[in-house]
Parts: sequence; structure tokens; C-alpha cells
Amino acid sequence: MERYKRVIYKVCYVYAPPDQIEDYFQETVLALWRSYRLFRGECSHSTWIYRVALHTCLSFVRRRMRRPPCVPLAVDLSADDDSGSREQLEELYAMISRLGRLDRAVVLLWLEECSYEEIARITGLTRQNVGVRLTRIREKLRMMTNG
Repeated sequence: MERYKRVIYKVCYVYAPPDQIEDYFQETVLALWRSYRLFRGECSHSTWIYRVALHTCLSFVRRRMRRPPCVPLAVDLSADDDSGSREQLEELYAMISRLGRLDRAVVLLWLEECSYEEIARITGLTRQNVGVRLTRIREKLRMMTNG
């Protein structure tokens, strides 16, 4: 679990309001614990963990759909980086949080350097759709930085 802790937190950062990140994380760990016996080994552990984390966070999002959209992240996402890099990272995650749910999942996995095939397996998209979505997401993010 310690090996994937940072990955789980990144998924939670994208979907959770800042004051609920720990709740999302704990629910994800609980979901992983409960469903581990169902893990069939048809994919890597990291793929399975991403999938469980995404589904758990999306369940939280569905429950709070009636609430206003989440505010930009103000969380220290990387204690190892200098303050300039940390600010850029926070801005990036704030822009990502404004994307649609599926786009957030796709870009988060891409930022974690998952292959298109792995992103497709986790999200249920086709490999080609992952490529198209990433192209459109990059354009949306460029528009957000310029606009």
C-alpha cells in the first residue's frame, strides 16, 4: 500500500474538495482492502489500484453533484519540489479539476505516464479514443492558460 500511496492521493486531489481529500483517500484504501480478494491478476496492481481509486472518487463526486463545483486545489502536492515548481503544479491541478470527470481521469493517468493501452483499460475507453481525448484535453488546458 505504501508503494501506491502517492498515486492514490493524486487521484483524490483531482476529485476531492480540499477539505475532503483525506476522506476520499481513506475510502479508497477501504475499497481496495474490501475488494482485494476479487483482484484476478488480469492487469497490473497499479492498473487495478487506479481503477478502484477512480471509481471510489467518482462515487463521492456523484453523491455531491448537487453542490457547487470544487474550488481550485490549495494543497502541497509535492513537498520535494521548489516553490516555483510547486506553484505550477498546483495551477495545473486546479485547471485539471475544472475538466469533466472522464477527462480528469484520462489526463491524470497520462501524467502518471500510463500507456494509452493502460489508460484505455482503466477508463473503459478505446486506445484511439484515449489519444483523441488527450489531444482535446491538452488544447483545453492551453486555452485555460491563455484565457
